[in-house]
Amino acid sequence: MKVTLERNHLLKSLGHVHRVVERRNTYPILANVLMSATGDGLDLRATDLDIEVTETVPAMTGTPGTTTVPAHTLYEIVRKLSDGADVVLETDGNDQMLISSGRSRFHLACLNPDGFPDLKSGAFTHNFSIKVEMLKDLIERTQFAISNEETRYYLNGIFVHTVDGPDGVVMRAVATDGHRLARVEAEAPQGSAGMPGIIIPRKTVAEVLKLLDGVEDEVKVELSDTKIRFTLGGVILLSKLIEGSFPDYERVTPKNNDKALVVDRDSLARAVDRVSTIASERGGKAVKLALTPGQLELSVTNPDHGTANEELAVEFDLEGFEIGFNARYLLEIIAQIRTESATFMFNDAGSPTLVREDGETKALFVLMPMRV
Repeated sequence: MKVTLERNHLLKSLGHVHRVVERRNTYPILANVLMSATGDGLDLRATDLDIEVTETVPAMTGTPGTTTVPAHTLYEIVRKLSDGADVVLETDGNDQMLISSGRSRFHLACLNPDGFPDLKSGAFTHNFSIKVEMLKDLIERTQFAISNEETRYYLNGIFVHTVDGPDGVVMRAVATDGHRLARVEAEAPQGSAGMPGIIIPRKTVAEVLKLLDGVEDEVKVELSDTKIRFTLGGVILLSKLIEGSFPDYERVTPKNNDKALVVDRDSLARAVDRVSTIASERGGKAVKLALTPGQLELSVTNPDHGTANEELAVEFDLEGFEIGFNARYLLEIIAQIRTESATFMFNDAGSPTLVREDGETKALFVLMPMRV
């Protein structure tokens, strides 16, 4: 195999594919990137057995061929080469690859490509195109609530499905870790209606979000009940889906919360951030909200460091009460509010709180209280 290509093109594509390669692998071949030189260019493919990323780099092919080389090492070599330089990749047999650029020479050990796994896609039941901004919105505003508990594996991703709304079919993304829940919806893309409810893994949504940066207009999505494939410009990402049933999130979404608090989003975020400075990790970073008509008092008590208090003018005209939240969880939800004001709907100090944007219904968040 022998190909010549431009360093920046190769670096960009390696940046896309090498991220899915784990630093530690049971099988040595999984640490490598599969490289196939054809008349159309250089095909790159990497996998961790759950996700597979493929991209073709423009290249002048002298001798077609296929091999595999260590992904992270190759990426670091190319990253340190001169900007705009030509890079020649050459193999003689399957044992070593010669990488040359200018006066630099590197030899990398190759592994036989016959042992490189192929993540079979199978047949897809639904396919549609979704606007980049819509997909980004669905991921960004729910990703923070994905659970990290491996024992509750069905919460380790974003649940995506379609539902019938008052104005037609909507696509809804939901994530929860049991402490907070994020639900965001958008108009369902044509072709997505009736799709199976799927749970897209945490690593997959993180990679898709990174790949969206270089994509304009639309992303092609193909899915079944076990796999999903995204075509993002020239990059193809194929991923397994999480098997299992996502919990009935409607059951834990408050329906009867009738105590409304309207507060300026930025003022609340800054106040929570300030008072939580002295909160202890042992106490769960707890912040207490004391509501009285027209006023919200935030307070934190840390036996080791002292106390913090701050008052805010708010829209609240009911009988006062107190409720506690984890400060980090509260800040993460406030960060997803796109309107100037945030609306909190309370029931009592022991019940879940509903948070939504002022006048908007396409996104809502649920936050469990904590004892303070």
